[in-house]
Amino acid sequence: MTTEEIRINVEKALQEIRPFLQSDGGDISLVSIEDDRLVKVQLEGACVGCHVNQMTLKSGVEMTIKKYAPQIEEVVNIER
Repeated sequence: MTTEEIRINVEKALQEIRPFLQSDGGDISLVSIEDDRLVKVQLEGACVGCHVNQMTLKSGVEMTIKKYAPQIEEVVNIER
């Protein structure tokens, strides 16, 4: 998979998970993809101060991204 295909697939994954985050007053944006293995995102809105945002990031966001782009090894949140 090319770097561009990875980016497109990561965006598709974020589109899939975004409605769930938005229903709780949050959102997510893609910051960068490094070495085609590490995805950096920024949780927004209610997700910023949510005490379960790391669980959401790992069990929801990371799992969904890996479904679309299996070569992704980790997803991290970049705080403002």
